[in-house]
Amino acid sequence: MKKIYLVMHQRKPDTVSIIQQIVDEMTKSGLQPIAEPWLSSVLPEGFSALQYAHEPAQCDAILAIGGDGTFLRANKLALHFDLPLLGLNLGTVGFLSEVEWEQLGTAFHCLAEGQYTIENRMLLEARIGEKRFLALNDIVLSRGGYARLIGLNVSLEGERLDPYIGDGLILSTPTGSTGYSLSAGGPIVHPKLECIIVTPICCHSLQHRPVVTSSSQTITIELDDNHNQTAQVDVDGQQAVFLSYGEKLLITRSRKTARLIHLNPHDFFSTIRIKLAEWSH
Repeated sequence: MKKIYLVMHQRKPDTVSIIQQIVDEMTKSGLQPIAEPWLSSVLPEGFSALQYAHEPAQCDAILAIGGDGTFLRANKLALHFDLPLLGLNLGTVGFLSEVEWEQLGTAFHCLAEGQYTIENRMLLEARIGEKRFLALNDIVLSRGGYARLIGLNVSLEGERLDPYIGDGLILSTPTGSTGYSLSAGGPIVHPKLECIIVTPICCHSLQHRPVVTSSSQTITIELDDNHNQTAQVDVDGQQAVFLSYGEKLLITRSRKTARLIHLNPHDFFSTIRIKLAEWSH
């Protein structure tokens, strides 16, 4: 691994010092950093250690510098160019990020020396008519600007679940099980499992609990006409589209997979314990 494409959170107040230290540590390890062009406008003139490119076509991997939002944005690029992705956490918790700031030098040494593994993670595909979206974390149906509760009719391969009446519904991958789904009461699922987690958001009935279903099943969601005519659909934290009454939202496992870099050794549950401890403070 030689060339690393840098994707960074665009509103960090200390961007200059962060990038300068990253570039310095990468250079020491023999790695070549290539960054998004917007960084050239904030770095000092004469900073020649960093090259710029609009896309990572000639790179070997992508480094996401920020929190989970930046990681998910970088993952779109990684999927498009079929590149592995590593996260450097500059956020509060950063469940998706492998590397903390104090591990910077060690992480770049591992990349340069090949001391890492690449893990494939399942993605969800959302379809409304001809529109298709991919999610590494989750697909969320919510009220959007609608003030009242919304009703969602959900079926799994033709088997109907009771209507979900509440604030919405989260459909999560195992990777996304430690995100919004966890906040809404969903389970933590090991990322090597292949399943879909269905987590209701503030349901009107207490009988509705999170459901874990097979990744091979197709989940169909329609609006209940007794409650609402539209619902907002967010994919990995970004608004994708509105679901209207009469339309069907189909959720399936995508044929594509995300490729995440893990430094050796990697312990999922140890990482989760540390992240949850940080989250609770």
